[in-house]
Amino acid sequence: MKILLITPYFPPEVGSAAHLFYELGQALKGRGHEVLVLTGQPRYHVAEPRGTTRRRLLVREHFQGLRVWRVFNLEIPWNVPVLRGLDQFASAFLTLLAGLSLPAFDVALVYSPPLPLALAALGLGRLRRRPVVVNVQDLFPQSAVDLGVLRQPQLIRMFKKLESWVYGHADLLTVHSPGNRRYIINAGANPERVTVLPNWIDTAAIRPGPRHNGLRAALGLNDQFVVAFAGIMGYSQDLETVLKSARLLKDQADIVFLMVGDGVEKPKLVEFVKINRLDKVIFLPMQPKAKYPEVLAASDLCLATLRPEVRTPVVPSKLLSIMAAGRPVLASLPLDGDAPRLINEAGCGVVIPPAEPNTMARAILDLYQDAERRGQMGRQARQYAEQHLSVAAVAGQLEGILRQVGNY
Repeated sequence: MKILLITPYFPPEVGSAAHLFYELGQALKGRGHEVLVLTGQPRYHVAEPRGTTRRRLLVREHFQGLRVWRVFNLEIPWNVPVLRGLDQFASAFLTLLAGLSLPAFDVALVYSPPLPLALAALGLGRLRRRPVVVNVQDLFPQSAVDLGVLRQPQLIRMFKKLESWVYGHADLLTVHSPGNRRYIINAGANPERVTVLPNWIDTAAIRPGPRHNGLRAALGLNDQFVVAFAGIMGYSQDLETVLKSARLLKDQADIVFLMVGDGVEKPKLVEFVKINRLDKVIFLPMQPKAKYPEVLAASDLCLATLRPEVRTPVVPSKLLSIMAAGRPVLASLPLDGDAPRLINEAGCGVVIPPAEPNTMARAILDLYQDAERRGQMGRQARQYAEQHLSVAAVAGQLEGILRQVGNY
């Protein structure tokens, strides 16, 4: 089959969203399919500038065996929601226009949200008379409403209608957890067109590694107990709770907090550390994909956190990376979501309620004192990831879905 992947982010951008479809594209290519990618030009968390290509309307290139078309987009600050919303519609329109010039394809898979991109993909599918599968990664706009980011009633109604339209007109929808499936069916999707497809992780690229590695040596950590968070430092991640727990544990000389990533909340977090003189909290910028496994390997305990306002059943993508690395996870997030179910099913960590620094500090201290328990959790995490979440396993499931939708 000729499979078109439509995604807002793609390498060389760094981040889970960018690499999700890249890994999938490589896996589908390895299964004998021709993979086309339609995406935006790199602009966020990019290690190296793209030069003059950023100003071109459409850039065609080969990227590690994949044929990629990159559409022009604006430089929009992440912390201005209105501009980001307008940018999403503009980028979606340009993506639709670019898609009309692409070679023939058999079926398309689009990453959503942003909802305007899914809308553009469905429009492209109708114009090109090809089926479109919508891969739902986040339940927007509800997630933004829960966090208080989206408050205007008119905008909420508009996005709710757009969400319902996308769910109702997709040839098929995939979601990464049962809770997400229930939500989008209630939002207007046909139950017969919604299937659970777990997110995937490259278990060959991320695997258990030596705890004492180059990163530990560079940071002078020696044999200290490293509690790590790695990812986007945004509002929903509730990282202030992590730093408050670090403040409670500041007299524990062997416990170090490693905060790796960037985002709109990072300056506030850095200031909090400075004011509270938390000298055992270390910040690092977003790391290249090749460096990420070393961050996980150097960690004794990895964090997955969400604010209590996040009521949608989110499974943070970082959780899969932690599991693939064979490290135990401490998850501080709403207990009625799908992530706690996954953690308990895999036996790979401890789940605590969100926004409770005292509870987090106690959990960290308990795990710090129980190396045998941490080791067992790490082994179970890796085993579960290999069996159920590897990119090869999930790509096989998706291949069957795409063949069914495309009648192949």
